[in-house]
Amino acid sequence: MGIRYLKKHAALEDIVTVEDAEGLLDWLKQQTKPAVTLSKCVHVHTAVLQVLLMTQAKVNGDIQDPVLRQALRHAQEAAPAPQH
Repeated sequence: MGIRYLKKHAALEDIVTVEDAEGLLDWLKQQTKPAVTLSKCVHVHTAVLQVLLMTQAKVNGDIQDPVLRQALRHAQEAAPAPQH
């Protein structure tokens, strides 16, 4: 299924492939508050993971894939605190 682009977030579903990475990057860069929902996602290509890490998109939903969950959790913990 891939990615559904909605008004406030991108819903990553089933298997998200390398072909989806560039479109996701472009979409996230256009958002004032980039966000994705991963609750229906079972696998993402590493290029998609890199996009998520680079854009620091807010991640919503329970992540089914334990490797993806751990990678995103680690990245969020290591991310610098927002400056005000």
